Amino acid sequence: MASKGNFEQIKLDVENSVATITLYRPEKMNAFTGKMMQELISAFDMTDADDDVKVVIVTGDGERAFCAGADLSEGAKTFDYDARSSSGEAGRTERVDVQRDGGGRVTLRIFESLKPVIGAINGAAVGIGVTMQLPMDIRIASDNARFGFVFNRRGINPEAASSWFLPRLVGISQALEWCYTGRVFPASEALAGGLVSEVVPQADLMKRANELAREIADNTAPVSNALTRQMMWRMLGASSPMDAHIVDSAAIYERGQSPDAKEGVMSFLEKRPAEYTVKVSEGMPTFFPWWDEKDFKWISKKGS
Repeated sequence: MASKGNFEQIKLDVENSVATITLYRPEKMNAFTGKMMQELISAFDMTDADDDVKVVIVTGDGERAFCAGADLSEGAKTFDYDARSSSGEAGRTERVDVQRDGGGRVTLRIFESLKPVIGAINGAAVGIGVTMQLPMDIRIASDNARFGFVFNRRGINPEAASSWFLPRLVGISQALEWCYTGRVFPASEALAGGLVSEVVPQADLMKRANELAREIADNTAPVSNALTRQMMWRMLGASSPMDAHIVDSAAIYERGQSPDAKEGVMSFLEKRPAEYTVKVSEGMPTFFPWWDEKDFKWISKKGS
């Protein structure tokens, strides 16, 4: 396993096309800081740019915590961005004249990932420790994991764009109940509520996460995964299925002519493993990213 980057509060390791990002503040239960925010964003920049990486796993160091939320060592000014302007989380949004939430900067970077992201939740995950998971594609938990949207108990509000992500993942009523109460709940409840897809014994967590990662890395085309990831997430906010049809049509037209499509069919017919050669860094369709193209809906003029 090769370590990447010069990080202090996370680790980034890559082995056999799978990148593992580990939140690494063991003495602080992997609590979130401005520096961790910056390092996570940098790590996802690196995994996107590395064509050898086909899947990303995110987990926490140790067995106690995935991430125990924001580091509260600043006391009463913990959530006062002006008072903590030296934390590295500063940066005003272009839409409104307020400081951007550091957790939101992480979740939006994960949202933009070109590689599938698996969350392996190994222990306590509260505050930003749970909201940073929401843009991850698959979340599995150990049986000793605990979750809590504790913001209202700290006199603040849900952050990290969770008001967009959480209701879409678990439904509005479940999202509100968890946020209104701010209570910490076990992995079994996270599973029942749809926050995680599996709960496994602590000792099996990383094995299971890597099994999922291998299933993706060994059998599917990286460019197809990059497209699928963005199509699925962004269509959650679409106003009509026609929006999806427009993107689907353009994507299948271009991908259908690619070496990957030919390899996918021939490997099936010849009963052999596929070898996909098109790289994410070079082979994304010409219309990508479509959401930045003002005239992309030209395809709808061709009729249904």
